Amino acid sequence: MTAVPSLRVLSYNVHRWGDDRDALARVVRACAPDVALIQEAPTWWGTRRKREAMAATFGLRYVVASARNAILVADGTELADPLNWRVWRPFVRRRLRLIATQLPGGAVGGRVTLGGVDLAMVVCHLGLHIRGRRHELEQVLKGCNSFNLPYLLVGDLNEEPDGPVWERLAAEGLTDLGADAGPTYHSNNPVKRIDGALLSPGLAGQVIPLDSIEGVTRDDLAAGSDHLPMLLEISPAR
Repeated sequence: MTAVPSLRVLSYNVHRWGDDRDALARVVRACAPDVALIQEAPTWWGTRRKREAMAATFGLRYVVASARNAILVADGTELADPLNWRVWRPFVRRRLRLIATQLPGGAVGGRVTLGGVDLAMVVCHLGLHIRGRRHELEQVLKGCNSFNLPYLLVGDLNEEPDGPVWERLAAEGLTDLGADAGPTYHSNNPVKRIDGALLSPGLAGQVIPLDSIEGVTRDDLAAGSDHLPMLLEISPAR
């Protein structure tokens, strides 16, 4: 029987690369992804330099970014047709008596070839404005569909699975890979699943349990970021 080609993909909110960088690097290196889809990549002064430095600690190469999302790849993996776009979101967020501002949003994607099949990978980070997230998602899905390919969409959705964003993703026909994967936030005591990994028709995949990866420890997961990563194995649907 011919083996089905697969790609190992890591989706990770790295908390602006502001926690224990050594612990974070150990987690990513142990996961050994072909592609890392990063949320909350470092920004502000020296943005590109910081992202390239972060990628180097992971043993990966920085390719493209938008807002605080970035795509990194391992040697031997090529990301073609990179596309990044800004996502409009309300500048002011109100909740009860709290009034806060939000940074601009964005999403980034690209094309990879796996076993002769082209597919797109897109990463996003939705905002904290409850009603605004749905509008942001429509912009993200428009970008996903612009590739005209089967796609993987990952990101920090800032919403639990019973919310309207998840309902819209299901209506789009996407498969939720993390349905049985458990909570992703907060990393030192996970109680919420607010990070997503979703596949369009034409692709198959599964979440690889972190406790099955040699070298990934609870201490490093708690120290490296406030989110747990999602490690995925993606292949063309048979």
